[in-house]
Amino acid sequence: MVAGWFTDAEGPDFRLLGTRCAACSSVFFPREDSFCRNPGCEGGELEEVPLSRRGHVWSYTDGRYRPPAPYVSDPHVEWEPSVLVAVELTAERMVVLGQAAPGVSTADLAVGMEVEVVPGVLNEDAGTTWTTWHWRPVEVAE
Repeated sequence: MVAGWFTDAEGPDFRLLGTRCAACSSVFFPREDSFCRNPGCEGGELEEVPLSRRGHVWSYTDGRYRPPAPYVSDPHVEWEPSVLVAVELTAERMVVLGQAAPGVSTADLAVGMEVEVVPGVLNEDAGTTWTTWHWRPVEVAE
């Protein structure tokens, strides 16, 4: 996806990466590298911070249509719906949207359920694998 949005690590070291303003402690995701987005802050020094690995489902839905460009998909392959999950991160109390891990359906989710971020594959071709993050219910993680 976008460089610098998550670590390259696997397992428990995989994390989304945000930035925190040194002046007001506001945390941003996606990351912000130019200025503090808090309108009440004049600070500008931002530091990279790993975000919470876990959070709670705030909302979810299934994506039953093929997204338009720039989403990468082969128009000749039948579209398979994907589950989208909005998760409120534990420490930051911000909501981050992402796909559910493969095999997780809307029937497996409930508002308030604890989930964790895991690495995933967005797309692959002969020479490249584009990575992303997915949300997985904690109960099926072990």
